[in-house]
Amino acid sequence: MRWPPCSRPLLGVCALISLALLGHVLLHDFLVVPRELRSFSQEPEEMYKARRPGASSPGPQPGPGHRGSPSAVPTRCDLPPNSRFDCAPDKAITQEQCEARGCCYVPAGPGPLGAQMGQPWCFFPPSYPSYRLENLTTTETGYTATLTRATPTFFPKDVMTLRLDVLLETESRLHFTIKDPNNRRYEVPLETPRVRSRAPSTLYSVEFSDEPFGVVVRRKPSGRVLLNTTVAPLFFADQFLQLSTSLPSQHITGLAEHLGSLMLSTNWTKATLWNRDIAPAPDLNLYGSHPFYLVLEDGGSAHGVFLLNSNAMDVVLQPSPALSWRSTGGILDVYLFLGPEPKSVVRQYLDVVGYPFMPPYWALGFHLCRWGYSSTAITRQVVENMTTARFPLDVQWNDLDYMDARRDFTFNKDSFGDFPAMVRELHQGGRRYVMIVDPAISSSGPPGTYRPYDEGLRRGVFVTNETGQPLIGKVWPGLTAFPDFTNPEALDWWQDMVAEFHAQVPFDGMWIDMNEPSNFVRGSVDGCPDSDLENPPYVPGVVGGMLQAATICASSRQFLSTHYDLHNLYGLTEALASHRALVKVRGTRPFVISRSTFAGHGRYAGHWTGDVWSNWEQLSYSVPEILLFNLLGVPLVGADICGFLGDTSEELCVRWTQLGAFYPFMRNHNNLNSLPQEPYRFSDSAQRAMRKAFTLRYTLLPYLYTLFHGAHVRGETVARPLFLEFPEDPRTWTVDRQLLWGEALLVTPVLEAGQVQVTGYFPCGTWYDLQTVPVEPFGSLPPSVSCTPPTCHPQQGTVGDAARPTGHHQPPPPGRVHHPHAGPWTHDHRIP
Repeated sequence: MRWPPCSRPLLGVCALISLALLGHVLLHDFLVVPRELRSFSQEPEEMYKARRPGASSPGPQPGPGHRGSPSAVPTRCDLPPNSRFDCAPDKAITQEQCEARGCCYVPAGPGPLGAQMGQPWCFFPPSYPSYRLENLTTTETGYTATLTRATPTFFPKDVMTLRLDVLLETESRLHFTIKDPNNRRYEVPLETPRVRSRAPSTLYSVEFSDEPFGVVVRRKPSGRVLLNTTVAPLFFADQFLQLSTSLPSQHITGLAEHLGSLMLSTNWTKATLWNRDIAPAPDLNLYGSHPFYLVLEDGGSAHGVFLLNSNAMDVVLQPSPALSWRSTGGILDVYLFLGPEPKSVVRQYLDVVGYPFMPPYWALGFHLCRWGYSSTAITRQVVENMTTARFPLDVQWNDLDYMDARRDFTFNKDSFGDFPAMVRELHQGGRRYVMIVDPAISSSGPPGTYRPYDEGLRRGVFVTNETGQPLIGKVWPGLTAFPDFTNPEALDWWQDMVAEFHAQVPFDGMWIDMNEPSNFVRGSVDGCPDSDLENPPYVPGVVGGMLQAATICASSRQFLSTHYDLHNLYGLTEALASHRALVKVRGTRPFVISRSTFAGHGRYAGHWTGDVWSNWEQLSYSVPEILLFNLLGVPLVGADICGFLGDTSEELCVRWTQLGAFYPFMRNHNNLNSLPQEPYRFSDSAQRAMRKAFTLRYTLLPYLYTLFHGAHVRGETVARPLFLEFPEDPRTWTVDRQLLWGEALLVTPVLEAGQVQVTGYFPCGTWYDLQTVPVEPFGSLPPSVSCTPPTCHPQQGTVGDAARPTGHHQPPPPGRVHHPHAGPWTHDHRIP
């Protein structure tokens, strides 16, 4: 356990308390674990356990002889409201319908204040039938068993017999799967570690309940319950899978992509995972799906859980606290990471999904883009204006404007006739160039007029409809087909298209947008068939109320499965294809930024947070989103500086630029119909403030680059929440409007209009202010005058190297202030 400097004098007191507790444990009676709650780690099947003071209980357990039928135990409906699990997840039902399901019906009042959902009126009694554990045996990697259900549920096509495999993969990683042993079902094609033997020792013990079946995982040696699936019945039907568990704490984060606080509310909330093209707003399913959560436990330990499942799903959180996974397909493929430190949990998760790619150094500089740079002349003028105004610019971008009729791998011969020459000029000036590439391929031209479609059709690379023909939707070029990036032939076709276009225009990176995939018609121009895939018995809380809203038909066919199974992987597979193509074509480290993401995305690409509005609320929300994606292994992440939708203001754009200087990925991007927002568009005082922020970022680029290397080779994060470095300090757990770069460069931005002071929290340690008192080797930034950069504080002994800026910017003059205290802190940030 790592202790903050201020808490170490308490170690003696803690030791005395620990000795007292140990004496109590040693004097207490030992109990035999009943057969119905069998326990395994590395010990024999029948093990003895001490009843430890303070150890979490997994909740009421079945006694000997109990076999889970409704007649074995009278139905109890007096469960605490916060511990009730919904028996009507699919639709609103009457009391008669509820009781016909064998469930309890107790009307509840209005939901708690701030609750996204209400307490369930119809809920499972403890006696509700579930699966029974049979034939539990030991294997080389762990355990295997059969699960049988005697009574079907209210969902169609129950799988009545299941296979359970439990793998003790490493000391800190437990893995178990529940699947149909008789029929092959879709499984996520993510490359994950394979083990041949069980770990010799573990940080966890595993217990099994015979009937109703359940798994209970405890942390050693405390006995704290981290996972307990006995709290609610297991469901495994063809199109509805539900697995519930208790949580040891209400401090939970993850389950991206959502807009809101870093810590999720357990006050009857729901996270829906189904990738969607939509402007970010709270309580909506957004561009990415990451079925992983991290829980902070009392004392600063942490654990994580990853459900490797890409089907549409809801994740329900309730105040008991507990969590329920509700998926519409696939299998239950669960990983548990024991940490015990939060940063260890992140690394253990990345051991499974993959460490982030290493971006090229130039990718960490400033990027500039807008929809509306409608010619090479305008694009050149923007670059010249940035140079004249003495702003650094490492990467110039273009949106759809460069294309011919908005078709991929083309350029407009009128307004972008000298496009290749412009890109070469950028290279000669030491800059790089990135352009947008959407996945949808125009299908409307006569045969022989558009090579990407003709060649794709010949090679059979497109997603197809029920007739086997390419599914046709509508996106920017009009009628379009959608490449199937799960098809190996599509990877080669995409690489060929990238290579052919790169031979004309020597671009340096790819911006892959609209890859949820987005579709301007529902499903296809011909609609979607009436089938169980289009109208499943359970529809998660998706925007639009149906799976095909703003995307392609769920029943459409891909190489590996249906789109119903693969939808959430579309952005990931396009990122893989683009990463692979750039490596082959350019022979250097690739740069890919994607809107849509899934678990493991960071191996191939970065992410920007989509079409955010130009307002203060979205500026503030960007901080927890940057932190969240770092926890998910996507460290190259940023929001559109100054906002994308709507018009920014000078004050907002200054503050956003100051914060954006500490996004791992720094880009200013703007919408077609919004007011211009390049840095040089604003007043002299605003430009001075922005220039200081740029200078500070460029000064720290070597440090930032080092952090990315740590993420790439060791599974670390770049931008970090405070709790990742100070988990033993509970006051850091909810801090999500400050961020750390690495171990201890603490950034406290201004996030509200008219704010002249900013307050932040300092964990115990010695901190310095980069902006005021001179302390080598950093050089100085002047103290507050009109509008200062975000307040930045390195912790003593952590940030060793700053850089003299290179390229297109000026070095900062020499400075720092000593802040030896822990606790709230206030700093002036004045704007005239």
